[in-house]
Amino acid sequence: MSSISFEDCTTRVLRVRVKDRHAAWLAQLSREVNTVWNYCNDLQIRVFERERKFLTGFEFWPYLKGCTRSEAALSLPIQTVQETAEQYARSRRQHKRVRLAWRKSKGARRSLGWLPFKVRTIKYAHGQVYYAGKWLSVWDSWGLGEHELRAGSFSEDSRGRWYLNVTVNVKRPMMVRVDGGAIGLDLGLKDLAALSDGSKVAAERFYRDLEPALATAQRAHKSKRVKAIHAKIANRRKDLLHKITRKLVCQHSVICVGDVNASALARGPHAKSVLDAGWSAMRTMLRYKCDDAGTWFVEVPEAGTTRMCNHCGAISGPKGIADLSIRQWGCAVCGVSHDRDTNAARNILARGLAILGEQFAAAGEAKAVEAAVNKIGQHARSVGVGHDPLGVGILAL
Repeated sequence: MSSISFEDCTTRVLRVRVKDRHAAWLAQLSREVNTVWNYCNDLQIRVFERERKFLTGFEFWPYLKGCTRSEAALSLPIQTVQETAEQYARSRRQHKRVRLAWRKSKGARRSLGWLPFKVRTIKYAHGQVYYAGKWLSVWDSWGLGEHELRAGSFSEDSRGRWYLNVTVNVKRPMMVRVDGGAIGLDLGLKDLAALSDGSKVAAERFYRDLEPALATAQRAHKSKRVKAIHAKIANRRKDLLHKITRKLVCQHSVICVGDVNASALARGPHAKSVLDAGWSAMRTMLRYKCDDAGTWFVEVPEAGTTRMCNHCGAISGPKGIADLSIRQWGCAVCGVSHDRDTNAARNILARGLAILGEQFAAAGEAKAVEAAVNKIGQHARSVGVGHDPLGVGILAL
């Protein structure tokens, strides 16, 4: 085992729940945020129609001046108003659209509550957070008093519960890693993941297990119970994926995963199982955890990895939906027998290592070119090249 300690700082987003007695007050403020958002949306449409111009977050500020000081003033802090306008400008630029969707405060399709804030807008003391002139009680499971609270937001979930999401700077934790080398993962439905070392991660049926209770609650029109069951399914899935990904990151220095298209498969006959597996969430967790731990993460194209023999490279494996039930097969060229998923994981690992090798080679060539250019530059400076007038230099060419 080798221990790796990180002394530098990194940014984390801490999420703590706000106590329910503040929900009505936060919902009132969130409706004012919707008003600011919709005003920015309407203003952007009018400006684009007249001037064909997109407003930046800073350019919204003059139009919002005084909105917290007039007779019909908003109860929001001015920092929240400014951050709402800036977030609107970022979202519009990201989606490359003239206007965005309107935020709705009423009706069945209302927007979930959201209250952004900037640095030094909130402060923490004695288990409470001060925001917009009011102290809010929270379940402080992270020890907020030990951190400097920076920008963040209050957000509402589908059950009407409010959470504080705040960014903080923390020291990277010391990580103890087992020298397990590289590993390849083939994501599937029968097993959540097949590893290139021959082991497999069993797939849990979170939605299937609670589907009867969910159907009963839906037939009885118990909306609160339906939302609670959906939250339980999501929390159980997230808990398992966090445990699996953390174990993989701690035990390996290179992780290669296939780029299975979950969104496309979710439109097919196995949609429930695909969504229940959480492939996209697992890849996202692996990506940021590898980045934090200093582990290489490679997402490789998995086309043909099931059919190709990892021993000789021949394309002789089971093909298409008709052969989906074939889990064990033998290579017609070299005669090696394979487990379908383990073979795919080993091919994914080989492709991932090849991609890393190409990246390292390109980086080495770039470094060599840079060194050669620097050497030429030093030689040119020593002989005085480049100090002649511009015209003389051109004529000399």
